[in-house]
Amino acid sequence: MNAAANVAQSYLGDKPTTTSPSYKPRQDGSTMKALVWHGAKKVAMEEVPVPTVNEPDDIVLRVTGTTVCGSDLHLYNKEIIQLKSGDILGHEFCGIVDEVGPNVTDLKPGDRVVSSFQIACGNCQFCQKGLTSMCDTTNTSSVQEKMYGNKIAGVFGYSHFVGGFPGGQAEYVRIPFGQNNVLKIPNDIPDEKALYLSDVIPTSYHAVKCADVQKGSTVAIWGLGPIGLNAAQWAKLEGASLVIGIDIVDNRLELARSKLGIEVIDPRTTDVLERIHELTAGTGVDCSIDAAGFRYTQSLIQKAQRAIGLETDASQIVNEILRATRKFGTVSLIADYAATTNGFLIGAVMEKGITLRGAGQCPVQKYWHDLLKKVESGEFDPTVILTHRFDIDEIPNIYAAMDQKTDNVIKSFVQTKFSSPPAPGTPPLSSLKARSLN
Repeated sequence: MNAAANVAQSYLGDKPTTTSPSYKPRQDGSTMKALVWHGAKKVAMEEVPVPTVNEPDDIVLRVTGTTVCGSDLHLYNKEIIQLKSGDILGHEFCGIVDEVGPNVTDLKPGDRVVSSFQIACGNCQFCQKGLTSMCDTTNTSSVQEKMYGNKIAGVFGYSHFVGGFPGGQAEYVRIPFGQNNVLKIPNDIPDEKALYLSDVIPTSYHAVKCADVQKGSTVAIWGLGPIGLNAAQWAKLEGASLVIGIDIVDNRLELARSKLGIEVIDPRTTDVLERIHELTAGTGVDCSIDAAGFRYTQSLIQKAQRAIGLETDASQIVNEILRATRKFGTVSLIADYAATTNGFLIGAVMEKGITLRGAGQCPVQKYWHDLLKKVESGEFDPTVILTHRFDIDEIPNIYAAMDQKTDNVIKSFVQTKFSSPPAPGTPPLSSLKARSLN
């Protein structure tokens, strides 16, 4: 956390919202398994109360599928502010409706649904425009408002910086404004595909749209985690003539090369800028997507600045992207950036006429129905990057494995006691318990 955030957090209280982030326990005292945060690299599966309906527009889900997102590692490493010990993490989940509030008329117990990772009221000016990730009324964080000038929407399981809502790495989840924030799943789509409509599918699509990828475009993607890999899939579907992926993790590079058929660059062995200019006859790419983010700092100066709080985010990846993008090209920032950076190459943005677009948090509901059709038809298959299936008790080990980049975990499906057996063609249940990763 930088100095400005420290000062803001010390004196700012919560902002009023249209829903409460806390949930009410069931009267019968029943408990559930949930992943609970207690500090940097300190997460544990614990028994906590099962939620019930708080407010008339709420629903409660029995979770049938969840996962650990790459962005969750920022929480694991305490790189996001306003985390509190006891927070339940997780923002990607699907399930079965278990309970509905009295105002909920379009859903009933037993319906299969996937939840948006964000929480939208449905009534504010941004929700009415379909920009649900920017909902005005569901985030309590006055710290974020002070830092950014405005608040974005509340987010499940992602700190009090985005509202403090308990997340979906659990057996049950309470969902405010349920009718706005879940999508019914057709019977012919298994959970292993539906789950990723909560975040990674629409977010990667949004990244490609914000980069202005069109038929014939040349595209480079920094970071081949789930977002970057799915973005490569979308770029090809949009008709890109060349898609290049940049990463330093061997199994990601191999998956991108063998399953997606894109060009890959390993910065450990190849000069990224030089190779991109070779592939584009010296012009640079039309469209660039940053799916890597602020954790990838190599400069000793920037490592030192981050260590003592003089900056939160490194500019190294962004600067490389600006050099690799053609004149009047477009850059989409979908990777996580939190606050401030130093040494940013602002002159390249101005002099080269580059459009640098913050993709922000994806407005999931804007794309949901179209993307659901693409998944249902088979045009887009999210399971191409699905590498593992784990039980919910494994979640702490999944965090450690992903943080340490071990066991070749790229994207996992996490089952609960409510899950169906693995769908045909998806990974069988496996375990990380044989190794101590914490």
